[in-house]
Amino acid sequence: MCRHLSRLASPRDEPVVPSSHGCEECLERGDSWVHLRLCMTCGHVGCCDDSPNRHATRHFHATKHPVIKSFEPGEDWAACYVDDEMTESVVAFPIESPPVHYAAPSEAR
Repeated sequence: MCRHLSRLASPRDEPVVPSSHGCEECLERGDSWVHLRLCMTCGHVGCCDDSPNRHATRHFHATKHPVIKSFEPGEDWAACYVDDEMTESVVAFPIESPPVHYAAPSEAR
């Protein structure tokens, strides 16, 4: 496991607080997404690479924040952009794993 992901394996004192209940940029633009990802550095919520806009990856390129965690119910995997590694499970605070899939406003109708 790379050094970025191993930080999530150690006990943390504070959770990463998600910035929103959906992809920030897609919500602003009225776009949809497939799945959500949580930046484990700053809490930015962005859409996955299967989504049209790929905002989680764009956030990485803009900030160089290395690790994302799935922001989908029941999923605790995390991935490191820098080292191109993934782990199936990280210890997560409840706020880092939503109870439901947050759908884009256009999907919720």
